[in-house]
Amino acid sequence: MTLDVDQLVESACEAAGSDDFGEDAWKEGLDRLVDALRSEADLNDIGVTFVGRELKQQLVTRLGIVAYRQANPEVAKADVVPPVVIVGHGRTGTTILHDLMAQDPAVRAPLTWEVERPCPPPETATYDRDPRIDAVEARFTAINRVMPALLGMHPMGARLAQECVCITTSDFRSTLFGTQYRIPGYLRWLLNDADMAPAYRWHRQFLQHLQARHSAQRWVLKSPGHIWCLGALLDEYPEALLIQTHRDPLRTIASSASMFATLQNTTSSSTNIRAIAAEWADYILEGLDRSVIARQDGTVPSDRIVDVHFGQFIADPFVTIRTVYEKLGFEFTPDIEGRMRAFLADNQQGKHGGHRYAFAETGLDEGELRERARRYQEYFDVPSEGLQ
Repeated sequence: MTLDVDQLVESACEAAGSDDFGEDAWKEGLDRLVDALRSEADLNDIGVTFVGRELKQQLVTRLGIVAYRQANPEVAKADVVPPVVIVGHGRTGTTILHDLMAQDPAVRAPLTWEVERPCPPPETATYDRDPRIDAVEARFTAINRVMPALLGMHPMGARLAQECVCITTSDFRSTLFGTQYRIPGYLRWLLNDADMAPAYRWHRQFLQHLQARHSAQRWVLKSPGHIWCLGALLDEYPEALLIQTHRDPLRTIASSASMFATLQNTTSSSTNIRAIAAEWADYILEGLDRSVIARQDGTVPSDRIVDVHFGQFIADPFVTIRTVYEKLGFEFTPDIEGRMRAFLADNQQGKHGGHRYAFAETGLDEGELRERARRYQEYFDVPSEGLQ
């Protein structure tokens, strides 16, 4: 499939039987993304085919959500109770924290299957046995055949909680694209120049769509993508409660670079972990600095956020989670803890193999990065870890 915006849009409209995409801010993101994919990503044949199908599907998803919303105007009037949002960078424990909190019957996390295939909206009566669950699991089985190491790096499953970067992909403002493909031009625009307000308006519409036939008492969300735009997040959800996870940035940079290189190796003709590490080190450290500024200038009120340190969380997840619940003003019952413990027992770290990576593979200068990370580490009292 040729990466041509007009052809992608025409094909999606034909497949969806609609041409109404709602607010048109998505066009800029798609144009910039496709331009970067064509000029920077060095896609191989697999990459061109995969990304073409993915972009078309995102357009079809957007068309389907807008069409359902227009046919059911009550959806737009439904409240999205201020969510709990985990905003730490990737590789800091956000995924397991999100999945554990998703076991609480009083909250709802967007699950992978419903984020990937949201149309029509999931229904309460069939939520646990929707046929889309098996279809999404089959896709992960296929991915695992192509990239067997990926499952050891990041858990994947139709019934696992999904990230907000997978919601804003259908607004074409998402850091997810930059993890799958090396597209620095797009990411520089996204992180520094893009207006993120439309992405968060779309994010709300997506949640309204998911809860249209299966209500949510309170959403629990997470994404590393929020860290760069905390102001935009809180403009859309001013009463949101945040959890920021913290870990030695040099460890997260090395781990992220290893995972992104694995992802990009399948779709690109030339993958260079050192180039990926250098690029993402800048992004990650900039995001962490922004999180410090957001605390200092009051963008993120201190009474609306809880800090979680990776080492303490891994040492005893339930002491940490109990503290989080207390600070957020939620009840942490024995039943909730039991559900979480059962999930953790079934999803032990290393179940699908481990993630082996070494800082030395990045080619980065430890001393230089440590100095750049100093402001963040000192402000949040984040200890340095040993590096391989």
